Amino acid sequence: MAIVCADTIDTDLYSVAQIRAIEQAALDNLPPATLMNRAGKAVADLAWSLLPNNEKNLRVLVAVGPGNNGGDALVAALELAMHDVTICIVMPVAPGELSSDAKTALDNANSKLVPFIELSNLLNDQKWDLAIDGLFGIGLTRPVQGDFRTLVEYLNQLSCPVLAIDVPSGLDADHGAVVGPNGIAVKASTTISFIANKPGLHTLHGRDYAGNVVVDDLAIERSLFNEPIAQLNRPALFTSALHPRVHASHKGQHGDLYVTGGASGMTGAVLLAARAGAMTGAGRVFAGFIDTAPPFDPIHLELMCRPARSLNPKRGAVVVGPGMGESSAAYDLLSRMLLVELPLVLDADALNLLTVEPGLQHRVIHRRIAPLLTPHPLEAARLLNMSTEQVQEDRLAAAKKLATKFMSVVVLKGSGTVIADPTGQVVINTTGNPALATAGTGDVLAGLC
Repeated sequence: MAIVCADTIDTDLYSVAQIRAIEQAALDNLPPATLMNRAGKAVADLAWSLLPNNEKNLRVLVAVGPGNNGGDALVAALELAMHDVTICIVMPVAPGELSSDAKTALDNANSKLVPFIELSNLLNDQKWDLAIDGLFGIGLTRPVQGDFRTLVEYLNQLSCPVLAIDVPSGLDADHGAVVGPNGIAVKASTTISFIANKPGLHTLHGRDYAGNVVVDDLAIERSLFNEPIAQLNRPALFTSALHPRVHASHKGQHGDLYVTGGASGMTGAVLLAARAGAMTGAGRVFAGFIDTAPPFDPIHLELMCRPARSLNPKRGAVVVGPGMGESSAAYDLLSRMLLVELPLVLDADALNLLTVEPGLQHRVIHRRIAPLLTPHPLEAARLLNMSTEQVQEDRLAAAKKLATKFMSVVVLKGSGTVIADPTGQVVINTTGNPALATAGTGDVLAGLC
């Protein structure tokens, strides 16, 4: 089975409910076990590519659970055993608990004398070249417990690569959360996602647990796929906004940027945002400060530092909020800038003021040009009158709700940043790394936006 890399097969994101509907529609027109055999073969092919080259006596551990994922793993084990790879299967589940297709795969493995290993004997064996996680798939709704938890803990301390089938066991495929209180999930180095890509592999904890994600559609007819619930960000989605500049141009043709905020002790937030705007192409950048404006920026002398009250934006774009505080002066500044008919980014304290001021919310909702909101999870929670935990439990839904509530484009920050607009379009951004978890990076993002 060749891995499919069509135009959008790896970037379109589908929910668990959608995946189940597509799978059932495909099964209605296929012989029994067809999809399981395709999936097992795809796992084996990918596993083979992950094994060290030109080495003998390769050992692969295959962890088998009770559902169809376990059947996929058993098919993969049998495929690999036919290629002079030493396979050991650990299956902490009674054969009677397997699905019918998985039971057939188990019978085939037994007929080929593929060796099984007891969990108690496994725990002292660390010498594997690859481990395959086929314990639980997208249907898991309870935390991993008992022998399965012991096995997940074992997999997570191995030094070899770990290949997860469809979704790392214990991870919510829709939301990227570890399932259940005090839950645990497999930390895979690679995940092969079947039928379609899944949002939970790319946001919240998904990127830490899924590793590199490969998508295989199992040769299911594309006519069975409906509209995805979201997409992964990619250049094709935004290159239309990037226009080549003619050589014979000047700064006045490339837009003015007004960055406003900067209460006492927080002037650096405005400077960081303004610098980002200048470095990413704004023709001129004005940095407006609620409190005393510095005479100049010693790093970027081209920035024009002004009292915020003196700024009267006529063209270009405006950022409101970095280091602004929540004083009466901050309220007045935000209220005034919301009346400016220019593209507008609302960040940080501008979002906090929106939370407590219905009049400001009304202005945001009725703007002719939809603003861009850049909340982190706590700011999003305040705007939605819910807890941060509730926002993180379903980041896609939270971003969509914010976009609809405020008729705005929303950039919900975090691992796997979620971008949503009022029409219901949702995109998960795949860039970024833990180095961004430091003060000031949000200000830079606001200026960049």
